[in-house]
Amino acid sequence: MILYLHGFRSSPASFKARVVARKMEELGRAGELVCPQLPASPKEAMSLALSLVDGVPAGQLAVVGSSLGGYYATWLAERLGCRAVLLNPAIVPLKDLDQHVGVTTAWHSDQPFEFKREYIDELRALKVDRITRPERYFLIAATGDEVLDYRDMLAHYAGARQHVIQGSDHAIPEFAEYVDDVLAFCTPEAAR
Repeated sequence: MILYLHGFRSSPASFKARVVARKMEELGRAGELVCPQLPASPKEAMSLALSLVDGVPAGQLAVVGSSLGGYYATWLAERLGCRAVLLNPAIVPLKDLDQHVGVTTAWHSDQPFEFKREYIDELRALKVDRITRPERYFLIAATGDEVLDYRDMLAHYAGARQHVIQGSDHAIPEFAEYVDDVLAFCTPEAAR
């Protein structure tokens, strides 16, 4: 099973989520992908994620997270012992989310999106200071990310499999070139 976690103010309609869904469908594995709409509350988002993977053995689960979803994926991988693929992940989102407190809209719709000040404390509670098993992680980081610093990503996931894209940007518009590697990493050897 693959759990895909989108980024801040994003949705299952995001570009990278759609690339993964399309590829899983092509492989006849669409039923193995879960890509929920995450609530704005980090506590509620992780409660939802945990409920969706309840009972799935760690060896049969992988989490793919983009941006803030990568922050969440790291927490889940540490808690559950599963694999995680991180796409330009947030490392310390606490330092710049304060400016987003209030009501705005989601990226892919006109739906209101409210980020409350208490959500920053909820994020703080999910912080992973150091990953424990680097071999469980695959980082894809773009040097041209205009939102997050790829060097923070490289340092945080030291020892993990890493692919650095020279240039590009936060959205990784060429993500379709990497989706096969992502899914290969997510699939346990025995299931291939």
